[in-house]
Amino acid sequence: MRCWVEAALVSALTLLTVTAIAQPINVEALNASMRTDCAESDNVYVKFVSKKVRRFIVEAVHPTYLASLTADNKAPDFSRCKMSPAADHKFTPRQVTLFDSGNWKLIGFAYPNFWRSTQVPVRIGDKTEIGLHLLQLWTRGRSRDEEVLVLYPADGYWRARPLAPMQLGWQPDPLLPTAYGSSFLVGPVEQKGRPFVDLTEVVFEPEKSAFSLKFAGGSSATLHIGLLDDTRIALDVLFEGKIAPQFAALRSMFVAPDNADVAIAWWKNSGHIGHAAIPIMKFDGASVSEFRAGRARPSRHNTSAPDMVFKDFMGQAK
Repeated sequence: MRCWVEAALVSALTLLTVTAIAQPINVEALNASMRTDCAESDNVYVKFVSKKVRRFIVEAVHPTYLASLTADNKAPDFSRCKMSPAADHKFTPRQVTLFDSGNWKLIGFAYPNFWRSTQVPVRIGDKTEIGLHLLQLWTRGRSRDEEVLVLYPADGYWRARPLAPMQLGWQPDPLLPTAYGSSFLVGPVEQKGRPFVDLTEVVFEPEKSAFSLKFAGGSSATLHIGLLDDTRIALDVLFEGKIAPQFAALRSMFVAPDNADVAIAWWKNSGHIGHAAIPIMKFDGASVSEFRAGRARPSRHNTSAPDMVFKDFMGQAK
């Protein structure tokens, strides 16, 4: 528990510092989603755009129906997918434990192939690994270690999930008690075939529960785990330097209301005007101070995966 008390204090100090130089703002949430019949396609694409943003929070929150589940489904479904041969770059697969002490364990993987050739240095203290395609962050100290956050350094995709409730209504996988679902991007978003963020270095700072990120072009960010419990994980993002107008994105999947990682959008703006839930594919875009994408009823795909929330956008004060 001490880890989360310390993390909360660090987050509070960061907020006080940033608040002194920043003010709440709305950002544009733009929907670039497309229809698909493939449950393994990231067809949901919500862009977050602002020339002023300096800080925001991303949360992964358990769906409202989690406690009532009697079964989960984390298996992939390629039944209606037309897959073309991948023109991926080849690598030597490997696995390495980058850090394993105290409250955190960080494991890295290199895949046999990946869609980008970029090899990003990943540093912890004086140890650096190059060419990893997946970082898995595990929290330690409960009755089971739990994987709560992943990053793909070569294209900047993240996934997050809260701690699983200790008592679930079904028999969970002991290594992954609840599912991952949506992905998100943090930093200057580009597109070459698919959206990505071009990272040039990733530094894990376990004593701060944080990742430091450097982007091509010279800007940077810190992603700090400000809260982690069995309801949500909150990630506090602070930018340094000039960030492209599209500073973040949500990537997810929707085929039908009962076959989706996100099916519904909710949002509000800084005038405290909230908007009722609407189907994600009918969301036309809006100026938002908070945006949530999730599900109101169980899906047969990644049933226990969390909703995603983007909020507390702060801009440079005048």
